[in-house]
Amino acid sequence: MNFANTEFVQSFKTKNDGRVNPLPEVIFIGRSNVGKSSLINALINRKNLAFTSKKPGYTKLLNYFIVDDSFYLVDAPGYGYAKAGKSLGRDFQKMMDDYFSDNKALKQIFLLIDSRRELNEDDVTFLEFVKSKNLPLTVIFTKADKLNQSLRAKTMNMYQKLFSDSQKKAFFTSSLKKENIGMLQKHIEAVIKS
Repeated sequence: MNFANTEFVQSFKTKNDGRVNPLPEVIFIGRSNVGKSSLINALINRKNLAFTSKKPGYTKLLNYFIVDDSFYLVDAPGYGYAKAGKSLGRDFQKMMDDYFSDNKALKQIFLLIDSRRELNEDDVTFLEFVKSKNLPLTVIFTKADKLNQSLRAKTMNMYQKLFSDSQKKAFFTSSLKKENIGMLQKHIEAVIKS
């Protein structure tokens, strides 16, 4: 699969209900400023197809990218940033409830967590939601280039406590250093083909 062959398709307030060709989907979701757009750009080996911003809360819609005419990579808005007002939280929840409800195209959720940070209330709420719906999940720890070995071990320990079943995969990634980008591409290919 050629990840460099990726194009932006369209932004939606809800899941794709036949407005674009039906294909499998994976969604990247996480706290605002966790590095979703940077990771997408690293995955597709492009500098700025997914727009990055230093201001949290920049992405407000579900951005659909088509990868090698095989699947959609969906960039979700970051959760937990409500500077624009409380309605942002409600709008986000409605958008996500709609996206995850009876979405037969969804193959995998990639939950991005900043490897330098503790889980916050929004992370825990989202994880509980995923577990309650039994949705397919992979955890991606971003910004791993900023961690030493002992901090990586501490982060992995937190992950193992969250997922004692060890059914879930987890990756340490660095968009800057391209750490584990190839492994993540292979994992995405595997879930798309499953």
